[in-house]
Amino acid sequence: MSQHAAPVRAKFWTPGVVVLAVLMASGAAAIVARFIGGIGYVSNLTTARPWGLWIGVDVASGVALAAGGFTTAFLAHIIGRHYYEPVVRPALLTAMLGYTFVVLGLLVDIGRSWAIWKPLLYWNPNSVLFEVAMCVMFYLNVLYIEFLPVVVERFRGRVNLPGLLAGMNAPVDGLLNLADRILPRIMWFFIIAGVVLSCMHQSSLGSLMLIAPTKLHPLWYTPMLPLLFLVSAIAVGYPMVVFEATLATTSLKLDSEMTVLTPLTRITIFLLGLYLALKLGDMVVRGTYVYLLDGTAQTNAFLVEVVFGVLVPWLMLLAPKVRRSRQALFIACSLIVGGVLVNRINVFVVGYRPPISEANYFPAIGEILVTVGLIAALMFIYRAIVTYLPVLNQPEQEVSA
Repeated sequence: MSQHAAPVRAKFWTPGVVVLAVLMASGAAAIVARFIGGIGYVSNLTTARPWGLWIGVDVASGVALAAGGFTTAFLAHIIGRHYYEPVVRPALLTAMLGYTFVVLGLLVDIGRSWAIWKPLLYWNPNSVLFEVAMCVMFYLNVLYIEFLPVVVERFRGRVNLPGLLAGMNAPVDGLLNLADRILPRIMWFFIIAGVVLSCMHQSSLGSLMLIAPTKLHPLWYTPMLPLLFLVSAIAVGYPMVVFEATLATTSLKLDSEMTVLTPLTRITIFLLGLYLALKLGDMVVRGTYVYLLDGTAQTNAFLVEVVFGVLVPWLMLLAPKVRRSRQALFIACSLIVGGVLVNRINVFVVGYRPPISEANYFPAIGEILVTVGLIAALMFIYRAIVTYLPVLNQPEQEVSA
């Protein structure tokens, strides 16, 4: 049965969506409290410990886990493997929402959020953080442009504004028709720009920690940190697509996309194996393996990250039976996604120990509420978009029904 992207015909306000709305409201209350009372009012951050959960999860992990957008775009549009087109739109949507909430997380985290525009005018080309900021900002706009054809496809020829806005129907529809003609001709530029920008800032997030040799634990501090950040982001791209696709098709009761996901994960075997070889090889060359049996929180966190987040899922994916099983494949990809999440938290929170700060950090309830609220909002908006826009693939007879 042939399939194509279409809005999902399903009830929107399910119990799960209601729970997401409650979590969003809780996060919104914490954000309001943060801007009224200041960062210290809702967090355990201090001058000696200026970043924590919001940077480790909302920003660093959010950027890494949104890598499915540029990896699938590279595979389907640049290399020309159009067989994987069914997963491109969902991956693009996930990346677009992920980067949007990275920016929102930054607005909550930085002290003077109203000054976030200043890097646009006051350049510091010697700063790694400046390069990350510029790449994220431009890539976010690239993602919006890449998603425009989905919006145009949905509303072209169907504009029906109510009441006093009815006179705008023809101009708006004409604009959509113009966009439909122009966008396919220029989209190649934005796809290539998206891949380049992503590779730049994924690696630069690792470069950011190179200036902290006395603050980052030796198990994570390495001159190869930019390369490890880039390779791990690329390696998690396709598992994140599997993770998102499985959750979406299960919750919305759609057909499984295993015919696409199974061959997609064969690529992950090489990418994840490369990351594992680089990680372990660097550890052996630098001699940091001596820390593995220390029994500290840092070394235990490192072992959890590498064993359960890299080694175990890599061994699982080597088995064809696992790649053909929807449940087993989901478990393997969930471990990879969790491994990258733990890695970013380890680098930016667990392994980060400034000499002037001996006190252990643990996120306050306000920090947790903000993070959970942002993740819930991302899932809520994803559900709303796939309900009203042609993102997910569905059988032809269900679409026309």
